[in-house]
Amino acid sequence: MSELKKSFWITLKEYSLISLGLLCYVAGWSIFLIPNNLIGGGASGLSAIIFYATGIPMGYSYFAINLVLLLLAFKIMGTGFGSKSIYAIIFTSVLLNVVPPLIPEYISQELAVSNGKMLCTIIGGVMTGVGIGMSISQGGNSGGTDILALIISKYRNVSPGRLILLMDVVIILSSLIFPSYYVGTEDMVPFPEKLATSIYGLILITVNGYAIDLYISGTKQSVQVFIFSKKYAEIADAVTKNMGRGVTRIIGEGWYTKSESDILMILARKTDLNLLLRYVKSIDPKAFLSVSNVMGVYGLGFDALKGGEGGSRKRKHTGDGQ
Repeated sequence: MSELKKSFWITLKEYSLISLGLLCYVAGWSIFLIPNNLIGGGASGLSAIIFYATGIPMGYSYFAINLVLLLLAFKIMGTGFGSKSIYAIIFTSVLLNVVPPLIPEYISQELAVSNGKMLCTIIGGVMTGVGIGMSISQGGNSGGTDILALIISKYRNVSPGRLILLMDVVIILSSLIFPSYYVGTEDMVPFPEKLATSIYGLILITVNGYAIDLYISGTKQSVQVFIFSKKYAEIADAVTKNMGRGVTRIIGEGWYTKSESDILMILARKTDLNLLLRYVKSIDPKAFLSVSNVMGVYGLGFDALKGGEGGSRKRKHTGDGQ
């Protein structure tokens, strides 16, 4: 029963963080990008182009595009996309329809339009990038061009990251072909402004990709902890049972005292460090600890050890796959 309870809370935490990340993503679009008629890459960029040309809310076209891609992926690659990916796509589609009308016009005017397109491109890119990063870090697939890139890379020896970047550029440049109207008006955007908007779009996907990489690498930082304590057994039991982390016991010898001592070595995520320190302090306030950052940890419970084409696949999440 305790295991089921633990699994429930972990699942709830993951879906909550995915939802929060997607809300941040949609807020970036609703507050900073849409009021300035800005565009991005992926399915959301294509949905924005359709919205500016026809007035159809982004949520409908976003869902339709991802639905086609998902059906195509299921047919070609099998049911490899889990419930989190489907949830992320449906939840984002709903938010893209619900959130923009809820943003008061004076907020969009003060925060977005009055501050210029360049600043809004950067802020919107950071918000959408952090949102996607939160979703990806909890197992939510960003969908969009990510799916199409994985399908193509299955049959062609091409990096998915390059495919995503190429498709994002094509989507942004295609906005020059289609008509575009200012949001909430019937005034058409002149071509010189559309050309500038496409340049902002290229800046947007760059900022977006950097924000995703920065967030994901930040959440995956790990630490190595050495614990010197006479209550090493109690600490080891607490860490393995309550935190689910492995503990290595090392038998050492104090050079000055010439007496043996038991040392615990623990590898953990940086986000788990405060919890680990609280456990140690509650068991042995006099424990001696050494904490250091590590470049990378690979194996069970951490990052997967990749080889061959794995390095090229890592780039697939750095574009605006949404």
